[in-house]
Amino acid sequence: MLVACGSEAPAVAVGRPVPAYAATPLTGGPGSLAELRGRVVLLNVWATWCVPCRTELPDLQSLHVRYAPQGLALIGVSIDAGADAARVKEYAQARGVRYALWLDADDRISATFYAVGVPATYVIGRDGVLRWRRVGPLQRDEPELNTALQKALAEPGS
Repeated sequence: MLVACGSEAPAVAVGRPVPAYAATPLTGGPGSLAELRGRVVLLNVWATWCVPCRTELPDLQSLHVRYAPQGLALIGVSIDAGADAARVKEYAQARGVRYALWLDADDRISATFYAVGVPATYVIGRDGVLRWRRVGPLQRDEPELNTALQKALAEPGS
Protein backbone atom coordinates (compact mmCIF):
# COMPACT_ATOMS: atom_id res chain seq x y z
CA MET A 1 0.00 0.00 0.00
CA LEU A 2 1.30 3.45 -0.86
CA VAL A 3 1.06 6.13 1.77
CA ALA A 4 1.29 9.76 0.71
CA CYS A 5 3.98 11.94 2.25
CA GLY A 6 2.89 13.43 5.52
CA SER A 7 0.01 11.00 5.96
CA GLU A 8 -0.22 8.47 8.74
CA ALA A 9 -0.48 4.72 8.38
CA PRO A 10 -4.03 3.38 8.60
CA ALA A 11 -5.49 3.74 12.07
CA VAL A 12 -6.76 0.16 12.17
CA ALA A 13 -3.95 -1.76 13.82
CA VAL A 14 -3.67 -4.28 16.62
CA GLY A 15 -3.38 -2.39 19.89
CA ARG A 16 -5.31 0.65 18.67
CA PRO A 17 -9.00 1.52 19.09
CA VAL A 18 -11.19 0.48 16.18
CA PRO A 19 -13.03 3.18 14.24
CA ALA A 20 -16.73 3.82 14.63
CA TYR A 21 -18.76 1.48 12.45
CA ALA A 22 -22.43 0.60 12.04
CA ALA A 23 -24.46 -1.49 9.61
CA THR A 24 -28.00 -2.80 9.25
CA PRO A 25 -28.72 -5.66 11.67
CA LEU A 26 -30.49 -8.55 9.92
CA THR A 27 -31.20 -10.59 13.01
CA GLY A 28 -32.16 -7.94 15.54
CA GLY A 29 -29.96 -6.60 18.27
CA PRO A 30 -27.26 -3.96 18.04
CA GLY A 31 -26.09 -2.60 14.71
CA SER A 32 -22.96 -0.73 15.74
CA LEU A 33 -19.65 -1.42 17.43
CA ALA A 34 -20.44 1.36 19.92
CA GLU A 35 -23.49 -0.61 21.11
CA LEU A 36 -21.24 -3.64 21.70
CA ARG A 37 -18.68 -1.78 23.80
CA GLY A 38 -17.96 -3.78 26.95
CA ARG A 39 -18.19 -7.10 25.08
CA VAL A 40 -15.54 -8.99 23.14
CA VAL A 41 -16.48 -8.88 19.45
CA LEU A 42 -15.45 -11.22 16.66
CA LEU A 43 -16.26 -9.30 13.49
CA ASN A 44 -16.18 -11.33 10.27
CA VAL A 45 -16.62 -9.64 6.89
CA TRP A 46 -17.99 -11.97 4.22
CA ALA A 47 -20.12 -12.25 1.08
CA THR A 48 -22.35 -14.97 -0.36
CA TRP A 49 -20.29 -15.01 -3.59
CA CYS A 50 -16.99 -15.57 -1.72
CA VAL A 51 -15.95 -19.24 -1.72
CA PRO A 52 -13.50 -18.98 1.25
CA CYS A 53 -16.23 -17.13 3.18
CA ARG A 54 -18.66 -20.01 2.64
CA THR A 55 -15.98 -22.44 3.83
CA GLU A 56 -15.52 -20.42 7.04
CA LEU A 57 -19.20 -20.27 8.01
CA PRO A 58 -19.33 -23.63 9.88
CA ASP A 59 -16.07 -22.84 11.71
CA LEU A 60 -17.37 -19.43 12.74
CA GLN A 61 -20.62 -21.01 13.93
CA SER A 62 -18.54 -23.42 16.04
CA LEU A 63 -16.67 -20.45 17.56
CA HIS A 64 -20.02 -18.80 18.31
CA VAL A 65 -21.28 -21.91 20.10
CA ARG A 66 -18.01 -22.29 22.00
CA TYR A 67 -17.45 -18.69 23.12
CA ALA A 68 -20.90 -17.02 23.26
CA PRO A 69 -21.51 -18.39 26.79
CA GLN A 70 -18.32 -16.56 27.83
CA GLY A 71 -19.66 -13.29 26.41
CA LEU A 72 -18.42 -13.25 22.82
CA ALA A 73 -20.50 -11.30 20.31
CA LEU A 74 -19.87 -12.80 16.87
CA ILE A 75 -21.03 -10.53 14.06
CA GLY A 76 -21.03 -11.56 10.41
CA VAL A 77 -21.02 -8.48 8.16
CA SER A 78 -22.24 -9.26 4.64
CA ILE A 79 -20.98 -6.92 1.93
CA ASP A 80 -23.24 -8.32 -0.79
CA ALA A 81 -23.88 -5.30 -3.03
CA GLY A 82 -27.52 -4.57 -3.63
CA ALA A 83 -28.43 -7.67 -1.67
CA ASP A 84 -31.86 -8.21 -0.31
CA ALA A 85 -31.53 -8.48 3.48
CA ALA A 86 -33.90 -11.45 3.69
CA ARG A 87 -31.93 -13.30 1.01
CA VAL A 88 -28.59 -12.86 2.86
CA LYS A 89 -30.19 -13.92 6.14
CA GLU A 90 -31.77 -16.98 4.50
CA TYR A 91 -28.48 -17.88 2.78
CA ALA A 92 -26.55 -17.82 6.06
CA GLN A 93 -29.19 -19.63 8.08
CA ALA A 94 -29.44 -22.39 5.43
CA ARG A 95 -25.74 -22.97 6.12
CA GLY A 96 -26.20 -23.21 9.88
CA VAL A 97 -25.28 -19.63 10.84
CA ARG A 98 -27.01 -18.65 14.07
CA TYR A 99 -24.88 -15.67 15.10
CA ALA A 100 -25.75 -12.02 14.48
CA LEU A 101 -25.70 -10.77 10.90
CA TRP A 102 -25.30 -7.24 9.64
CA LEU A 103 -25.70 -6.03 6.05
CA ASP A 104 -23.27 -3.48 4.59
CA ALA A 105 -24.28 -3.46 0.91
CA ASP A 106 -22.14 -0.35 0.30
CA ASP A 107 -19.06 -2.13 1.75
CA ARG A 108 -18.24 0.79 4.06
CA ILE A 109 -16.45 -1.63 6.39
CA SER A 110 -13.61 -2.28 3.94
CA ALA A 111 -12.75 1.41 3.75
CA THR A 112 -13.28 1.89 7.49
CA PHE A 113 -11.05 -1.04 8.43
CA TYR A 114 -8.59 -0.67 5.53
CA ALA A 115 -9.25 -4.23 4.36
CA VAL A 116 -8.92 -5.32 0.77
CA GLY A 117 -10.93 -8.42 0.03
CA VAL A 118 -12.96 -10.91 1.99
CA PRO A 119 -13.05 -12.71 4.23
CA ALA A 120 -11.62 -10.47 6.92
CA THR A 121 -11.82 -11.19 10.64
CA TYR A 122 -11.21 -8.94 13.65
CA VAL A 123 -11.16 -9.54 17.41
CA ILE A 124 -12.11 -6.40 19.33
CA GLY A 125 -11.62 -6.23 23.09
CA ARG A 126 -14.18 -5.00 25.59
CA ASP A 127 -12.42 -1.63 25.52
CA GLY A 128 -12.86 -1.23 21.74
CA VAL A 129 -9.20 -1.97 21.00
CA LEU A 130 -8.28 -4.30 18.14
CA ARG A 131 -6.69 -7.46 19.56
CA TRP A 132 -6.24 -9.56 16.38
CA ARG A 133 -6.94 -9.37 12.67
CA ARG A 134 -6.70 -11.50 9.57
CA VAL A 135 -7.52 -10.57 6.00
CA GLY A 136 -7.99 -13.85 4.18
CA PRO A 137 -9.49 -17.18 5.08
CA LEU A 138 -9.23 -18.70 8.52
CA GLN A 139 -7.97 -22.23 8.96
CA ARG A 140 -10.09 -24.76 10.81
CA ASP A 141 -9.59 -24.31 14.56
CA GLU A 142 -7.23 -21.35 13.98
CA PRO A 143 -4.79 -21.41 16.95
CA GLU A 144 -3.93 -17.69 16.85
CA LEU A 145 -7.60 -16.73 16.73
CA ASN A 146 -8.51 -19.03 19.61
CA THR A 147 -5.64 -17.63 21.68
CA ALA A 148 -6.73 -14.04 20.92
CA LEU A 149 -10.34 -14.83 21.83
CA GLN A 150 -9.42 -16.57 25.08
CA LYS A 151 -7.13 -13.74 26.11
CA ALA A 152 -9.70 -11.03 25.27
CA LEU A 153 -12.49 -12.89 27.06
CA ALA A 154 -10.30 -13.29 30.17
CA GLU A 155 -9.70 -9.53 30.41
CA PRO A 156 -11.88 -7.73 32.94
CA GLY A 157 -14.90 -5.85 31.65
CA SER A 158 -14.82 -2.11 31.30
